[in-house]
Amino acid sequence: KAFGNIPEEITQDSLLLAKKIAEMQVQNTPIMLSLDGEEQSYIFYEDSELLTQLKYYPVIMLVSIALFLAVSYMLFNNFRRAEQNQVWVGMAKETAHQIGTPLSSLMAWIELIKSGVMDPQMATEMEKDLARLLTITDRFSKIGSKPELKQQNLLPAIENIVSYLQPRIPSKVSLAVIGAEKFTNVEVKYNQPLFEWVVENLCRNAVDATEGKGKITIELGLAAKAIYIDISDTGKGISVNKHKMVFEPGYTTKKRGWGLGLSLTKRIIQNYHDGKIFVKKSEPGKGTTFRIELKKVDVL
Repeated sequence: KAFGNIPEEITQDSLLLAKKIAEMQVQNTPIMLSLDGEEQSYIFYEDSELLTQLKYYPVIMLVSIALFLAVSYMLFNNFRRAEQNQVWVGMAKETAHQIGTPLSSLMAWIELIKSGVMDPQMATEMEKDLARLLTITDRFSKIGSKPELKQQNLLPAIENIVSYLQPRIPSKVSLAVIGAEKFTNVEVKYNQPLFEWVVENLCRNAVDATEGKGKITIELGLAAKAIYIDISDTGKGISVNKHKMVFEPGYTTKKRGWGLGLSLTKRIIQNYHDGKIFVKKSEPGKGTTFRIELKKVDVL
């Protein structure tokens, strides 16, 4: 008899040796050797420790991967739920913010009427504020559904926003439109209530950036197959490493902000209008320029 890789204390004990041979026989069928002139011999063997480990490694790997996927799925759900909660909170605050401006104006007009001041222009401005409330309702009703895009000139939307904002922004902030003549015979496919929301949001952010004193410019221009609108301000500016972050939900530099306006703005332009919106240029202390690009429609 020959023994290999079996401890000496087992080979010297017949009972332990018999037990070991029985275990090996159960694990693997002995190999029979039959040589000429010699009696039959049997080789008993068992799996090595390394081979045993290799058998269980795939199972361990599958269990580990399953646990990793389960934990990842749970974390993803938690993050998604947190983001949804943030969006809902932001939507509620954005609604309050949107409604707040016309309501504040209406309250001011009412106070003037109570004080005995009667200006024919007041009725026109009050009608604008009421129309604004209806527009806000229309805007939010379109969030989550595909809005209807109409092929039309873009100037009425720009002029409508400027005429509404002009008397409602600080007197030391000027608001001007440059290049309107370029858009006279140009049409694009857009949804007017939602597009006005985008321009209004960018202009209000520009007003906040100027801190009540500065200049806001809406410059209109044409490219080969697109139109662009640059909304610039002379405000505090944005550092280069934050140019893309400003469109992320929750990002804001305002102490009382909720960081949803620019996120919705990007969604309206890119998802609904198949356009582009980005920070064209900005530098701390030198102002910011946001650019909107929309596909131009050729008019026969």
